[in-house]
Amino acid sequence: MSPDVDLTVPLPGRHARRDWLLSLDSRLFEGAAERTWPAAQPVLPRLSRSANHGVLWFATAAAVAASRTPRARRAAARGIASLSLASFAINTIGKRTVRRHRPALDPVPLSRQLKRQPITTSFPSGHAASAAAFATGVALESPAWGAVVAPIAVSVAASRVYTGVHFPSDVLAGAALGACAAFAVRGMVPTRGQIVPPARARAEVPALPDGEGLVMVVNSASGTSDRADALTDFLPGAEVVVCEPADIHVELEKAAARARVLGVCGGDGTVNAGAAVALRHGLPLAVLPGGTLNHFAYDLGVEGPRDLSKAVKQGDAVRVDVGRFRSGATRGVFLNTLSLGVYPELVREREHWAPRIGGWSAGVLAALRVLRADRHPLEAEVGGRTRPLWLLFAGNGTCHRVGIASGRRVDLADGRLDIRIVHGGRRPALRLLAAAVAGPFTLPHSRLRSSGWCPHPAHAAAQVHRLRLSGLAPGTLLAFDGEVTDVEGDLTLKEQPEALTVYRP
Repeated sequence: MSPDVDLTVPLPGRHARRDWLLSLDSRLFEGAAERTWPAAQPVLPRLSRSANHGVLWFATAAAVAASRTPRARRAAARGIASLSLASFAINTIGKRTVRRHRPALDPVPLSRQLKRQPITTSFPSGHAASAAAFATGVALESPAWGAVVAPIAVSVAASRVYTGVHFPSDVLAGAALGACAAFAVRGMVPTRGQIVPPARARAEVPALPDGEGLVMVVNSASGTSDRADALTDFLPGAEVVVCEPADIHVELEKAAARARVLGVCGGDGTVNAGAAVALRHGLPLAVLPGGTLNHFAYDLGVEGPRDLSKAVKQGDAVRVDVGRFRSGATRGVFLNTLSLGVYPELVREREHWAPRIGGWSAGVLAALRVLRADRHPLEAEVGGRTRPLWLLFAGNGTCHRVGIASGRRVDLADGRLDIRIVHGGRRPALRLLAAAVAGPFTLPHSRLRSSGWCPHPAHAAAQVHRLRLSGLAPGTLLAFDGEVTDVEGDLTLKEQPEALTVYRP
């Protein structure tokens, strides 16, 4: 990961303090070289080589992400981002700014020397920077995984002195730069733990120390029903009902009739069904993420059985908003998002092709089919004016950008629908991409009502409590929390503040 440029010409001049520090550095290096390290001989040289070009860290990130927990995936991504920034800084600034020879290999035993010696300048150590950046980045997102990765990072840094390719100060400077890179990444993209939701009054819910009274309905098709089994380790008195997707609604109704707390494990669509039943029966809801995205559970702060069991045992819960929609006889609720336009069509196309060619290929094919240039935009009437649009997105709660990352909800009870639109016109793919990259143009509720949509040429946004659309053609697709239905004529969206009680640690 270092440039093939020889920058070993020493700096001119003589400075007493600098010379003393360099002399001390050389003595420390020689002391390390002369010392016998029996346990390090079979490990450190191999470890040092494995870290070339970041191979070790990419493999470690893959192993961390394979644990399938959201915190681990975020930690792995943050580690790679921190490593990338550190490597860029080292290779573009560090090694081209401070010119220093590599240590002489005479005091280093031949068995410890690398077969292929680096030819770049010695200061700072790129390997140490990458190791520190990756480990620090992982630890900032997940201290537990950081503790696992830290010994590997320390060993890689030590291996650079052990094999004779760096002075100790090179390693220390590289490690400091790597740690700074990780904190710089955190400044651009804050960790989830940095963003604290607004304080909300606790809802009155039963505390279930052993889980008795909780009935957890699990969607067997989610592929993560083992999480429900793990939940019973923490809450042995809880009842778990595993069922097929077609039986979810029936089993939820049966569970609500005998439960003090209704639980649901599955993806966003399954959680939506559980919320609808909990609302009808006036029960608190316990959500265990078991799908692919799990937006509601993660924004709530529940990432696994441990988080949920802690909340259920202690009786920690809050009230959250619920979005509602109505179009003729069709009505429902949404906890995450509702959308019209290209996205519902893409979902339906993907579901049509996925059984034949697989989920990933079906998603690509669906996008190509839906975004073809000869399509016509959806038309809807707002405030007496008919407007074409490619996409209308309504979020249950305001979605915020986090640094340069995509948005997430911090407050699930702010009483607002987050409306985002992409206007109709030519080239829907370019308009959708521009909206995603540039972000929305925000306007007040009054402007939204008076102008139909805002005068922005491509996309717009507003936060409202209620929205009414008219003139929807028969068969217009509407997606809500991953489910798809048909609507026509008038469509009314409204926010129901603090309607649902949910357990949250």
